[in-house]
Amino acid sequence: MPKKLRTRLLSRRRVLAGAAGLTAAAILPRPSLADWKPTENVRIIVPAAAGGSTDVMGRLLAAHLQSAWGQTAVVENRSGGGGTIGTAEVVRSKADGHTILIGNPGPNAIAYSIFKNLTYKPDQLQPVSNMIRIPNIVSAHPKTGIKSVAELIAYLKANPDKLSYASSGVGQSPHLTGAWFLQLTGLKMTHIPFRGAGPALQAALAGDIQVLFDNLYPSLPQVQNGTLNGLCVTTTERSELAPNLPTMRECAPELANFDVSSWFSVFLPKGVPAPVLDALNLQVKAMLERDDIRKQITAMGARADYGTPQQFADFVDAETKKFAGIIQKEGLQMDVQ
Repeated sequence: MPKKLRTRLLSRRRVLAGAAGLTAAAILPRPSLADWKPTENVRIIVPAAAGGSTDVMGRLLAAHLQSAWGQTAVVENRSGGGGTIGTAEVVRSKADGHTILIGNPGPNAIAYSIFKNLTYKPDQLQPVSNMIRIPNIVSAHPKTGIKSVAELIAYLKANPDKLSYASSGVGQSPHLTGAWFLQLTGLKMTHIPFRGAGPALQAALAGDIQVLFDNLYPSLPQVQNGTLNGLCVTTTERSELAPNLPTMRECAPELANFDVSSWFSVFLPKGVPAPVLDALNLQVKAMLERDDIRKQITAMGARADYGTPQQFADFVDAETKKFAGIIQKEGLQMDVQ
């Protein structure tokens, strides 16, 4: 074989071999992404006070990561400003995987539209995964005689402006749940905001307020013992803890797309390396698959809601746009306090 032809054949074999290697590399998963581990203590920032669902999920994640990674994971509660103070602290942190944020709809979806002086933007956080979703619940005082959403709608049509509804505060998820219900049905109720879920519940139990929009807890026990009439839950699926309560979207054609939940999630500062992002995402998945964690989540009235970083980013974007539309129609604008 002539030398030139032999050289061309050898070169072609090298090119084909190289191409085959590239193709194989392209279809294989990136190696060792889940092998990243922290080299110092991990800070888990909970932008809320101790004891609530955000705090509970932060502590469950901290315990899991400490066991999985063999590195101390410390929960730090940074409450205030509707969750924006703790979130802003994470935004300012180094993007190396050693500072993690436990997110929720307040600072990570609602805040972008409702606060005029917010100090951070959505693109300054890297979504990792959601952890759980909990429905909101709508209830009425028994003296109203209202036992369903259909009856509530009929009453409001016949008696405009005669009912008032309570929530845990202006701009909170329960408030916006009530506002969206009224926007979609074209009805009116007077909103009475309280400083937290506890005072709102007490006003509803006393009959001072006729309708209550709340997180599943603390209202569900009051519905179960008959001191409040449960009307519906607000997610796309019924709650396992209250299977007889319909979803909002089951109750009227104009509510067919209704979906509001309290969700609790994981974020990192923007710019974190891919191995860090993937390692943390896989640990969230592993935690949510544990039987002991699933039992605790079910007891909270929640369901696990793991997703890839891209799936979760898409979810947060959709939630942000949904709440922005509700807030704009309500004309809500506030300053971070």
